[in-house]
Amino acid sequence: MSEIKNLKPESIWRNFHNLTQVPRPSGHLEKVKAFLLNFAKEVGVEAFVDAANNVVMRKPASPGMENRKTITLQAHMDMVPQKSPDSKHNFETDPIETWIDNEWVRAKNTTLGADNGIGVAAIMAVMEDKSLKHGPVEGLITADEETGMYGANDLPANELQGAILLNLDSETWGCFVVGSAGGVDVTATRNYKEVPVNKDRVALKVTIKGLKGGHSGLEIHEGRANANKLMARVVAKLVAECGAELATWHGGNMRNAIPYKAETIVTLPTNNEDKACTIVKEMKTLFETEYRFIEDKVELFAEKAPLPEKQMDATDRDIVIRAIFGCHNGVLRMIPAIPTVVETSSNLAIIDIEDGKARFLMLARSSSETMKAYICDTLKGTLTLGGFDVKLSADYPGWDPNTDSEILNLMQRLHKQLFNEDAIVKVDHAGLECSIILNKYPHMDVVSFGPTIRSPHSTSERCLHETVVPFWNLLKKILEEVPQK
Repeated sequence: MSEIKNLKPESIWRNFHNLTQVPRPSGHLEKVKAFLLNFAKEVGVEAFVDAANNVVMRKPASPGMENRKTITLQAHMDMVPQKSPDSKHNFETDPIETWIDNEWVRAKNTTLGADNGIGVAAIMAVMEDKSLKHGPVEGLITADEETGMYGANDLPANELQGAILLNLDSETWGCFVVGSAGGVDVTATRNYKEVPVNKDRVALKVTIKGLKGGHSGLEIHEGRANANKLMARVVAKLVAECGAELATWHGGNMRNAIPYKAETIVTLPTNNEDKACTIVKEMKTLFETEYRFIEDKVELFAEKAPLPEKQMDATDRDIVIRAIFGCHNGVLRMIPAIPTVVETSSNLAIIDIEDGKARFLMLARSSSETMKAYICDTLKGTLTLGGFDVKLSADYPGWDPNTDSEILNLMQRLHKQLFNEDAIVKVDHAGLECSIILNKYPHMDVVSFGPTIRSPHSTSERCLHETVVPFWNLLKKILEEVPQK
């Protein structure tokens, strides 16, 4: 588990390892906040927790660098808590177990937390290194980015001192991100009638799992299977051909993760049990065929379950299943001027159906405010037809590129100088806190960059450790050559 401490650069990997020992799932950040404050005290830099539960660190300029612009280094402290179905990991108490898989750093049966722990570790490395040359440096480590960007949304307006913001939450080395999509949570709820289950029926628990899941912004264009959408097809077929009724449904657990697992309890006449199991097997084969170039571990199976006392009324069942079919999921449109980049998408992230209440949670994203409104209206229109109450929340704007960015020009020059190749400048479909911070600090010059991380928000999350070395070297060089005030 400590092998990653031997990787280069030592300062980042040591700090990242220490961070993996501290539980920090979104919504449970007391331990990591205390850890960061204690770290700052040990290395002798100013630190405090602000009104939004963010941790802010400040380090004065190196001698002779006092006239340089202040740089704010920004990352988020929380991580997405995803684990494999057979894992007993408790994200609120247990450390992350890391391992080195050739060129990749991974975690054992859980998310790694490199999103955005590597960014936090880089801030820690800067704060502790007495040999670095730099102007005034500020670290902003935000709270609960993954569940609604609450730390950035509630950031006090007069707190930051930086003229430059370097966000360390991008996940492809060699790319400088200068714009990102905005997003909004779409929550739909509907009460339904429950009816008693006849004792002459049998219950089956139907499970879909083993899907890749992943980041609903960075990987939405890959066409990965959505467990909730697949489950709707299975349940609809069982209803049509086996007289099945729906008792419960639980699929997905994070608003910004493509759901890789869903479970339902259905009841059906006893004499249709074998037929239902056959249909489930046939649907598994169908999904494997449909997704043979994308998903390689589709698991779909039915098993006997205790007979529930209640199930959804048939009329409500049909309405809810149709609503699931009707909800847009995936890419809606690419950016017309940049057809390789997703402009607008939505992710049917979570479905919970039990005890007379159905709840859907979707994350809609777009780099266009008008198209973001359109995808929300599309989802709302579909769901309100089915009697759902739809609410929008955690709305954050897109980040418009600044083509005259001084820090971007410097970073491009330094990247070419250090690595003898041009960096790629791009706009991401993933949401970044930059847009929210810019709304409060519009004078800031902003760029996002980082080492290569793949499949964040899933148990396949991994960091290409060889990219952390050039990332660190470039960060140090930027600090050294930051423009004068």
